[in-house]
Amino acid sequence: MGSYCCFSLLFSATIVVFLAYPILADGKKQITGPAVTVTKHLFFSDFRLDDPKIVHEVKLLGSARFSDEKGAIQIPDESLLDLRHQAGRAIYAYPIRMLDPLTGTPASFETTFSFQFSNSSAESHVNSTGGYNNSGGSGLAFIVVPDEFTVGRPGPWLAMLNDACEDNYKAVAVEFDTRHNPEFGDPNDNHVGINLGSIISTTTVNASDVGVYLKDGLIHQAKIAYNGSRSWMEVSLGSKTIFSGSLDLSPFLNEYMFVGFSASTGNMTQIHNVYSWNFTSTSQASLRAPSAETCESKIMEQYDQGVQSSASHSSKKEPPNSLLIFICVMALAIAVFASLFYNGRRRNNQTKAVILPDKRQRPRPPNKPRRFTISEVSSATRGFHEYEILGNDSKGIYYRGKLPNGCQVAIKRFSAQFLSSQIGLDRRRLLKQISTISRVRHPNLVPIRGWCQDNRETMVVYDFYPNGSLDKWLFGAGVLPWTRRLKVVKDVADALSFLHSKQLAHKNMKTTSVFLDVSFRAVLGDFGFVLSSTESQRFEATVSQKADVFEFGIFVLEVVSGRGRLESELRQEERDLLDFAWRMHEIDEKARLVDRRMGSMVNLEQAIRVSEIGLLCTLNESKGRPCMEEAVGFLNLDGPIPELPPNRPVALFPYSSTNTGLCTGYSCTLFK
Repeated sequence: MGSYCCFSLLFSATIVVFLAYPILADGKKQITGPAVTVTKHLFFSDFRLDDPKIVHEVKLLGSARFSDEKGAIQIPDESLLDLRHQAGRAIYAYPIRMLDPLTGTPASFETTFSFQFSNSSAESHVNSTGGYNNSGGSGLAFIVVPDEFTVGRPGPWLAMLNDACEDNYKAVAVEFDTRHNPEFGDPNDNHVGINLGSIISTTTVNASDVGVYLKDGLIHQAKIAYNGSRSWMEVSLGSKTIFSGSLDLSPFLNEYMFVGFSASTGNMTQIHNVYSWNFTSTSQASLRAPSAETCESKIMEQYDQGVQSSASHSSKKEPPNSLLIFICVMALAIAVFASLFYNGRRRNNQTKAVILPDKRQRPRPPNKPRRFTISEVSSATRGFHEYEILGNDSKGIYYRGKLPNGCQVAIKRFSAQFLSSQIGLDRRRLLKQISTISRVRHPNLVPIRGWCQDNRETMVVYDFYPNGSLDKWLFGAGVLPWTRRLKVVKDVADALSFLHSKQLAHKNMKTTSVFLDVSFRAVLGDFGFVLSSTESQRFEATVSQKADVFEFGIFVLEVVSGRGRLESELRQEERDLLDFAWRMHEIDEKARLVDRRMGSMVNLEQAIRVSEIGLLCTLNESKGRPCMEEAVGFLNLDGPIPELPPNRPVALFPYSSTNTGLCTGYSCTLFK
């Protein structure tokens, strides 16, 4: 009986499809019916866990958590041991209609929320006892984003934008920023910005102009109101309207979006608290109306055409499309009926049945590194096709790949020679290093998406950067301006300093390991994974970090001069860049190091100072070589740096033995 009912429904649906098809297939624009209003309202007076709807309706991502003590959302979690470089989101768990796709009109919405920026309890204790004065984290943002499972980058990105592969990532945010990042157009460390699909604000407002100081420890009330039909937005802090103007959000919205908050910390930290939240949205939707051309008239028209067709005796004429669709749907219905009938009889004949509960697998976060199969990687690179090769080095070949979800990746395939060498034989330790690095996140480090390994192959899957590696921009046809070069040096220094703070080392510091994203932010990738034959991992880490500093010094000189480490085409005394740089220092002509292609736009004083920092990094470790944290401080360009020795050092690196596998290239050479 159940099978018969299913068949009856399928048959009825078939008749509807057959009769309705001519209306949908005639290419005419569908007529819309009356407009209706779709309204969504959210209200959270606080975020205490005794309210069951809090857990079910607010989804926490990254380092966000509920503070039952304060009745607030906290980003980051105050209980974390290290609050630096944390990112989190608190999102309403269900999508909200934000755009009418028929008219392209955004929804109107209004949201109010109370928030506060404060130090963690540990920091407050340090400050109260005369310790350091924390200058605050990065800030908080109200966000409208296309998904509810992705966490954006920490630091100045405020966890707003993620590592999504789509160039047209749709997002809207209103940021309350407490860090001054001039490269993103920030006016100061106390401003409100409106971001449309980008970390760079379309509009910024100095909150100090209206007497509001976001880091004063007070609870602030914010209101954001948007009129979709007028494309007009107003932003208020307390009773003061700080922005009012025309703003079209439609290019940055999907029909359904998720709303909530995001926040992050960088080198400086603070706790971002959200105490209450109201949100109301109103959008227009149109009901579908039947076509003015009735089914009866359409059937009669087809009947008349059929009579004319039979009168012409055209036996070779193809049947109408609607008839073919009817036949296909009928065949599908019969097949479904037969399957239901057969399965019903088989269930009736079974005397014993074992029912296993469905195993619900927890979805894996999209940005969490994972293990890829050989078939996945092979498919992504089109069978490791030569057209997908990006480059190679002594350890393997880089391929461009495309994952099934559309994301582009860069895949490093270690060569058989490397894997069979003394360094590569310890496959287990190699994978352990890859796994360790893959868990490290920083805005200036290339994220590792995963790895692939079997008895013959070992590969690492990185994010792909369309702008490629820095060497193509430094040594290619174009000329990078000085401001971008200085920003690249600072970005790489921050990345290395962060790695070293985690007791890790990069071990492959060179221009080909630095990549540029679409905004020319430098990110450090292509980790060395150098394995030592010594048993002491602490010794390896210590030596590798010092080698990183040395190689960073060479890297700085390359960026300033716009040339490689060794240039065989130049005169003998200029071929070796480091040797040439020290010679110029001895005769006080370091200006000759600076890339002349930059012309008069270069800040010569800055360029010489940066080259001196590079030379400092090439000193013997016992003779003044700084650590990366100190190098980052020197690059702020607002304080003195140690004086260089008048003459070049005799030896550049104390560990001249190559048996450890840690000392390569310049790091183990003597001056000529």
